[in-house]
Amino acid sequence: MDSEKVNELLQKYWNCETTLEEERQLQTYFQGAVPDSLKETASLFRYFNAQRNQKISDAAFERSVINKIHPRKGKMPPLFYNSMRIAAGIVVLIMAVWFVRMEVRKSDPVEVADTYDDPKIAFEETKKALMMISRSFNTAEEHAKKINLFNEAQKDIKQEEVPNEL
Repeated sequence: MDSEKVNELLQKYWNCETTLEEERQLQTYFQGAVPDSLKETASLFRYFNAQRNQKISDAAFERSVINKIHPRKGKMPPLFYNSMRIAAGIVVLIMAVWFVRMEVRKSDPVEVADTYDDPKIAFEETKKALMMISRSFNTAEEHAKKINLFNEAQKDIKQEEVPNEL
């Protein structure tokens, strides 16, 4: 078959306009040696021919279809199986953290002990500490008042800068 005829038949084939006889002509042409420009098309037609000649036993085909439609019972679905593996890993991790935490608590118990035996001395020391905190608060309050005065002065200056347009 000449190259013009092959190209014409291929054009009809790609447009889905060939007859069965023309497709058979293309099949037989591409089984032999073809030019380099048609190597890809030849491999396509050879693949179609190989698939057409492949035989499938009815029992094996039917069994494979049934297995795909209805998988065997007793096997867990992969999504459920993987979810259970992840959940088990999380449980193991939580339990490990809990056991480590309990061991740390056992080895280092928190003990609250009195530092003073005499309640009067403890009261006096507490009073000293509270007085020191009170002085610090008073000093901080004085500084806060100064900052407040500064903020008020700044507001007054900004108001004087803005001319009244009324």
